[in-house]
Amino acid sequence: MSTSPATPAADAAVAFGLDTFGDLTVDAAGAPVPAHQVIRDVVEQGVLADQVGIDHFSVGEHHRDDFAVSAPDVVLAAVAARTERITLGTAVTVLSSDDPVRVYERFATIDAISGGRAEITVGRGSFVESFPLFGYELADYEVLFEEKLDLLARLRAEGPTTWSGTTRAPLTGQRVHPTTERGSLPVWVGVGGSPESVLRAARQEMPLMLAIIGGAPARFRPFVDLFHRSTAQPLPVGIHSPGFVADTDEEALELLHPHFTANRDRIGRERGWPAMTRAEYEREADGGALFVGSPETVARRIAAAVTDLGVQRFDLKYANGTMPHEQLLHAIELYGTQVVPRVRALLGERAAAGAAPGRADA
Repeated sequence: MSTSPATPAADAAVAFGLDTFGDLTVDAAGAPVPAHQVIRDVVEQGVLADQVGIDHFSVGEHHRDDFAVSAPDVVLAAVAARTERITLGTAVTVLSSDDPVRVYERFATIDAISGGRAEITVGRGSFVESFPLFGYELADYEVLFEEKLDLLARLRAEGPTTWSGTTRAPLTGQRVHPTTERGSLPVWVGVGGSPESVLRAARQEMPLMLAIIGGAPARFRPFVDLFHRSTAQPLPVGIHSPGFVADTDEEALELLHPHFTANRDRIGRERGWPAMTRAEYEREADGGALFVGSPETVARRIAAAVTDLGVQRFDLKYANGTMPHEQLLHAIELYGTQVVPRVRALLGERAAAGAAPGRADA
């Protein structure tokens, strides 16, 4: 463990992504859209993200009736066949209830289809439906992820692997197939903001993706600093936050509000949270974790978060609840053609003025 932060270069380019969980949507008339059409729509959204210059497109994994995507790797393979430059990954792969060998093989296959554009973001999962579905005990929540992450880290070398643990059969000099053309797959670790999760990613020397879904992003700075102090080499940190872009601030807030709050309140009822008030929604949009508004507003908020936290990647979770496909397509277009270029310009202005990443007063 290092005693001083090993941070990526201050002038390193910031990458921008779009994330979706494949939420079930409604059409323009408010009628529910079936899951099979939502999956096709997610593919179209990924294709558009590539066309408008987004760096990364990531799809989540869920096993419940409000999300259409339970096999993100299959969806990503479809996107891979129709795109040219965008990196394709997950948000997240629930590694605890999957098999690391099969995960690596599936994404090595996507890497071949895409010409070297696959990546994996793994996490423990904030939803636990996959555990009983695939025969795992919630009592093993911690050890499942710890052991499987260790095995996945070893598999990245793509050589003979020897490993043993308590959660699956051992490996003795075995290899995974196919191997990748570039020799390894990028693997990020998604965390919700506990020091233990940050240190786990650091121990495996894997990039960190912070899920910031509530409160001011700047409050996560201690986790970024902890990560950099705990790695032997400079590794990137990214943030994943919900949001939505429309032509004006008012339009974005009004279009998103009913879908976002309904989605949040359904989850809240399952977890014992109170219903989200309009005041709370607007507070999150004003300075919290909800990046919603016109292209200029969203760009300024992203630039501030990137600067405050000193991160190298920002992923906007652009799909939140049952928002219609057409509204999501427009948000993707605005994000790629207006928001991202504007953020880059703002970060360039701050760099020219001598504002180092991580300076909240810049």
